[in-house]
Amino acid sequence: MATKGKVKGIIANLVIVETNETVAQNEICMILHDDAKLMAEVIKIIGSMVYVQVFESTRGLKVGTTVEFTGKMLEVELGPGILSRNYDGLQNNLDSMEGLFLKRGNYTSPLDQNRVWKFTPLAKTGEMVRAGDWLGEVKENQIAHKIMVPFSFEDTYIVKSIVSKGIFKINDPIATLDNGSGSLLTVTMVQKWPVKIPLKSYRNKPRPFKILETGVRAIDTLNPITEGGTGFIPGPFGCGKTVLQHAISKQAEADIVVIAACGERANEVVEIFKEFPELEDPRTGNKLIERTTIIANTSNMPVAAREASVYTAMTLAEYYRNMGLKVLLLADSTSRWAQALREMSNRMEELPGQDAFPVDLPVIISNFYSRAGYVELGNGESGSITFIGTVSPAGGNLKEPVTEGTKKIARCFFALSQQRADSKRYPAVDPIDSYSKYSEYEEVIAYLKENISDLWLDMVSYTKDILIKGREAQEQINILGDDGVPVHHHILFWKSEVIDFVILQQDAFDPIDQMTPMKRQKYMLEKVLDIVKMNFNFEKFEDVSHYFRLVINSLKQMNYSEFHSDQFSKYENELESLIDEKRVA
Repeated sequence: MATKGKVKGIIANLVIVETNETVAQNEICMILHDDAKLMAEVIKIIGSMVYVQVFESTRGLKVGTTVEFTGKMLEVELGPGILSRNYDGLQNNLDSMEGLFLKRGNYTSPLDQNRVWKFTPLAKTGEMVRAGDWLGEVKENQIAHKIMVPFSFEDTYIVKSIVSKGIFKINDPIATLDNGSGSLLTVTMVQKWPVKIPLKSYRNKPRPFKILETGVRAIDTLNPITEGGTGFIPGPFGCGKTVLQHAISKQAEADIVVIAACGERANEVVEIFKEFPELEDPRTGNKLIERTTIIANTSNMPVAAREASVYTAMTLAEYYRNMGLKVLLLADSTSRWAQALREMSNRMEELPGQDAFPVDLPVIISNFYSRAGYVELGNGESGSITFIGTVSPAGGNLKEPVTEGTKKIARCFFALSQQRADSKRYPAVDPIDSYSKYSEYEEVIAYLKENISDLWLDMVSYTKDILIKGREAQEQINILGDDGVPVHHHILFWKSEVIDFVILQQDAFDPIDQMTPMKRQKYMLEKVLDIVKMNFNFEKFEDVSHYFRLVINSLKQMNYSEFHSDQFSKYENELESLIDEKRVA
């Protein structure tokens, strides 16, 4: 018999239920309201009173309504058919729902039960397997989707039988496992896993060491992120967070992209639904949506579902990581997720922290970010989840609790500058305020020296130094006037502008400049630093700006040309002629 209770109080999406039976933390219950069943999750238990957050609107709900507890936590279905899907925070398939608006209490199956898949066995009869080991695979949009031993299985099992290569539905039995005590367990292509519990079916989780190439120079050159790394992008409205996310998702060296739109405005989520199916994947030549899954919960949806959406997205990412794949998880925006936590905390009348956020907000953020990472699987393969969240602080205030809490755990900080955005310098990543702590890892330093250059880190450090000095020179020029400072201040400022225009700025809509491989980034940075280190002779400050604008134009034309093409060489020769005019031996 299912545990039952009665509604005793309603505070928006927080419902208080009375029950004299045993209930577990994070257990799912169904509130029987009229003809619908409203899903809710237990978030607090005090004696016989159970506080649940409802994932639906509670309009019309009355005291005395019956509540049934399921004995399970919030789970997602894991199996073939997740890619190219649009889900909500509870993994309802939005594409299969009817009508323009979501109906309360309407839950759909996340996977197509009738679709057939061509299964190829990988394990053999008599083999010893554990949770997460690969039994076979199917092709899912050109991705080798591994069918694994269910993560809930404990200990070691013997493969008693496994089907031969053939066509099967996801619920068809594909293997039988023996637990060694005579009990046989049947395995299908689909399994379930609670979203609040991290998937840990891997052998080891070392520190990330390999750079994840995003093709964005402001990230890869100055503040690189690693495969399995964590980063976040804070910035005020209009600074280009969405375009930067699109660029990273399209160009980064990832096999799978998971996007969690948690709390964005509905029109922005619609743009994601419309634009992603049209984006071409430079890795495969197909559409980017073929290796993408979107979890969407807009800001006008119930706060409980918004909070669940990030956990659903992370669990799907962990599932694909266990297949030995590189997963890129983007969450937009974690500020809305934190606001959902704040609303439920306030409704439960908990002691508020700074700006009324929960006192344990940094711990919640830390626990979530820690689920990303690079892992080594039991069969010698490796997988990774690279997590980049965007933060939308009110008024661009980077001192507010969500930004500060995220700063403590995320290893990369890509600060978007309102000033850079206003001056149309995109991507508007501030080169001085941003940082990457991965550059301090011994493993990453060794990787950069081996794969790029022994001098790479020194070059990057020198680049940042020139940018800082250039900003100081600009401030002096602004205060004292153009003719109030020596000419070498103008030269220093314009040398920093060469770095800014050629390395930091990038055209996300140009077919060539939108994506810059590391080999080309190294070549262009060396070219720019050679110019920065040169001595130039100018008599008047007016000549400085005119000359360096011509230098910048030649370098930008090189950025827009195919690497080492005739056109590229033409602009490079023009640049050399310009340099020879003013260079002092």
